[in-house]
Amino acid sequence: MTSFPELGSSSIPWTNASTAWRALLALAVVFVMLATTGWTAVRSHKGAPDPRAVSLKAWRHGSVNGRPLPSPDAEPSALSRFFTTLTADQRERLADRYPLVVGNLGGAPTELRYRANRAALAQARTVEEQRTHDAGLTPAGRYEASRRMHRFESLLGPDRQIIAFDPAGDGRVAEVFGDLDAARRVSVVVPGVDTNVLTFEKTQRAYSAPVGMGRSLYAAERKASPGTRTAVIAWADYTSPVGVGMDAATGKLAAEGALRLRRLVTTLPGDSKVALFCHSYGSVVCGVAARELSPRVTDVAVAGSPGMRAQSVSDLDTTARIWAMRDADDWIQGVPHMEVGGLGHGADPVSAGFGARVLSAGDAQGHTGYFAPGTTSLANFAGIGVGVPASVRCASDSGDCADGLGPDAEAAAV
Repeated sequence: MTSFPELGSSSIPWTNASTAWRALLALAVVFVMLATTGWTAVRSHKGAPDPRAVSLKAWRHGSVNGRPLPSPDAEPSALSRFFTTLTADQRERLADRYPLVVGNLGGAPTELRYRANRAALAQARTVEEQRTHDAGLTPAGRYEASRRMHRFESLLGPDRQIIAFDPAGDGRVAEVFGDLDAARRVSVVVPGVDTNVLTFEKTQRAYSAPVGMGRSLYAAERKASPGTRTAVIAWADYTSPVGVGMDAATGKLAAEGALRLRRLVTTLPGDSKVALFCHSYGSVVCGVAARELSPRVTDVAVAGSPGMRAQSVSDLDTTARIWAMRDADDWIQGVPHMEVGGLGHGADPVSAGFGARVLSAGDAQGHTGYFAPGTTSLANFAGIGVGVPASVRCASDSGDCADGLGPDAEAAAV
């Protein structure tokens, strides 16, 4: 990763210290805006036991037919082999007994993970229902419990395919659209700030939430290439910045999220090609993850990005194509694209010097509109997702962003 000068360093490229401090203050102000956009008043259950940690402890002491269970941190290939040695009944018993382990276990069969997460969601719903009647909670606490209960009920819908779920704290979740096992192309939507189990889906402004983004992208990919077997994952399985604070301006949570994103990619079934679609702070996660991504990732596309913690595409050290877009009305353009003492996320991905392939974001309408149906931004994402990057529309002032690209091998074979 490119190093950036510390504030006060003799190498810092400003004429005087006051200019540097003004830039630092500007970063602080705009990232407070970033952290508070779409603010949701959610609080962790302080003091409550972590249900997944409890389940993991039980798993580590568990067995099946007298055999100890494998480490949940084992390589996905080893975990996959373990599950192939079990009968269907044994697999289902494990999913029902340790749902928060099996539901998040890379290497476990996809359908088994869906089953396990349904069991985990049902248990979490019961917990929240009990909390709605808890006289020891404040009215605000009971209201929060009611919201979580209804969210878990929604995620238990018969058509939902939940590939990851953890109710601890503000909650993490990921959902699949399409047939993940049969897919030849998999798209992963990586959202930004204030993403948690409550904001995972929204009735109002649906396409600003991960579920709406994922559904919209999946529909657009099916329209763009009906014969291509695709799946989309709405991935909110990392801890994003929440509330007023500096987390959104630093890379700590992005680094933690990047580890989880890399593991997701390596644990996907089969040998499908993967594209990442990263919005806002999600593009910071993708930028950090890019440096050690699996080669099955062919494309990383960022929208409304505050930066990828890099000064140029070459800093990302990846074989994946890097795409960037920003709507003309997106307020993120006011973010100072630099890093000072760990604050900020580096160069602007849509700038000419960064070196990304710059896409048109026509009709996106601001910071949260990139996945709205009918937009050029969504059509561009769909073309990349189905492996036909040459079909995209480039930003009018960026030259031919698809220069030298034809359909990927899988798309050409359809």
